[in-house]
Amino acid sequence: MKKQLNKNLIERFSRQIVLKKIGITGQKKILSSKVLIVGVGGLGCPVAEFLTRAGVGMIGVIDNDKINLSNLHRQNLYETSDIGKSKVVILKKKLNNINQNTKIKTYNFRLNNENFKNIIEKYDYIVDGSDNFKTKFLLNDFCLKYKKNLITGAISKFDGHIFTFKFREKKIPCLRCFFQEKIISDEILNCESEGILGTVAGIVGIIQANEVLKMILNIGKNLDGFILILDLLNINLRKAKIKKRKNCLCNK
Repeated sequence: MKKQLNKNLIERFSRQIVLKKIGITGQKKILSSKVLIVGVGGLGCPVAEFLTRAGVGMIGVIDNDKINLSNLHRQNLYETSDIGKSKVVILKKKLNNINQNTKIKTYNFRLNNENFKNIIEKYDYIVDGSDNFKTKFLLNDFCLKYKKNLITGAISKFDGHIFTFKFREKKIPCLRCFFQEKIISDEILNCESEGILGTVAGIVGIIQANEVLKMILNIGKNLDGFILILDLLNINLRKAKIKKRKNCLCNK
């Protein structure tokens, strides 16, 4: 059911509504959308902020971490006074201050096979802001099974990778087609050992949010079956096609 736009909402989102590809009809789609963000760190924070500012109707956030000092250089919704507090609790307060019209649902636990079954059906779009491949493959497999749209991001050093999988609409390659689970290591996603420039996290997270909004509005081109590779040290961006792997889960 699409929400109605009152005078206040029209003013709030006027700079989006004026866009011909959005308008009143598009803004109503945004207001009626439901997005789940898994991991509210360097990627999840900008995703959550910009989707809230855009007017997404309901945002779920999953993370059981607490804020620490080393988070603050890249996780834009947290402050020094928040150190030691739950990420999802603080995130909800910050997002409510930005836009009270967006309903924020918090899940203060680590994602696993059992609890995700009870969550995923409530949301139309799943955003992966996690920092480990176990979670990324879990999201991939569940989104494939339940035909959900998945937007995955990964960052390390000065580099970012973004994937979008519109599993709801068609059979396309999945994350397992690109990464071979048996040989991949979480070390390449470990900011503590590998390092990360804070702006890289922000840029990749904002692109993920942009991909979500395009999916909601059904405008422009998405990365279906492709990976966007960003070398932000040298300003090199390229898009590469993902080939379907034989005997992959997405071929069954």
